Amino acid sequence: MAARTGLNKNNSAVKRIMQEARELANDPCTDYAAAPLEDDIFEWHCTIRGPPGTEFEGGLYHFRILLPSEYPFRPPAIMMLTPNGRFELNTKICISFTNYHEELWQPAWGVRTAIIGLQGFFPLKGTAAVGVGALEYPTTERKRLAALSREWVCPRCNTSNLEHLPDPPASEGSSSSSSSSENSSTDNSTTSSSPAPVTTDLTPSDTHTTLGLAPQPPEAVPQLQPLPVQEAITIRRPIPLIAPKPTRPHAHAALVSQSFTPPRTPDQSQPATQPATRDGTPQPALVAAVRATPRRPPILLDTAICVLLVLMFALVARRVL
Repeated sequence: MAARTGLNKNNSAVKRIMQEARELANDPCTDYAAAPLEDDIFEWHCTIRGPPGTEFEGGLYHFRILLPSEYPFRPPAIMMLTPNGRFELNTKICISFTNYHEELWQPAWGVRTAIIGLQGFFPLKGTAAVGVGALEYPTTERKRLAALSREWVCPRCNTSNLEHLPDPPASEGSSSSSSSSENSSTDNSTTSSSPAPVTTDLTPSDTHTTLGLAPQPPEAVPQLQPLPVQEAITIRRPIPLIAPKPTRPHAHAALVSQSFTPPRTPDQSQPATQPATRDGTPQPALVAAVRATPRRPPILLDTAICVLLVLMFALVARRVL
């Protein structure tokens, strides 16, 4: 990269742009190529390869990146130059890392981030592909434009896309894998062409008879002797004898409650019946006798009430007289 004169080397934007230009020149990639213009480092021309597995596969697309004077604190603007069927030409594209969304831009991002992000936005479809500068072409038309984009020439660079970004050479790994597959196919063909071994089901006696050999007596098979069975060992433990504790009989609660009831001589004229409660259930005789006796107020309480009434009458009569 030739040295540029007339630039303020102390400007932070110029320092950042020169640094990114050196990084891209020293570490090229087979999927994209980018460099600033000689007369304006704030304008970059880039060429990217179409994403594989899509209708853009095999295509080469040229576009511009316009960097602001406040870069990297403000995002760049991107304008597509090669007909592609996905983005409009010479129109600033609205995607997440362009000047349409400055709130999403981060100063740590750079030109390489914008290039990789644009390549990822190519295969989007439906509502995800809607935005300023977006197009919706048929798949066949996009494939036709991808084939024509390889020979497209930029009017500013005067260079075709294929010269900007040549096709990568075939890797040695693919050639070795193809040769190994060929070798395996040849091995399989030779294996299949070789005759299969002939197998015959012959017994040992038939084999000796066929070969003219005297049959040999079968070897004695040693008989296995059964192992002695060991008797099971049982351990008997003495069972302790525990004498039961003596218990005293207790009288029933119902018997105790009825034992102190005074005996009564039954009246011959009336049948002996046990008093019952309101619901008809029988009750003990003592409880029935207590409930049957009328309650009388105590004598002291009656005397106190009479004395109080006399005193009150005397006080009232004294006031009146």
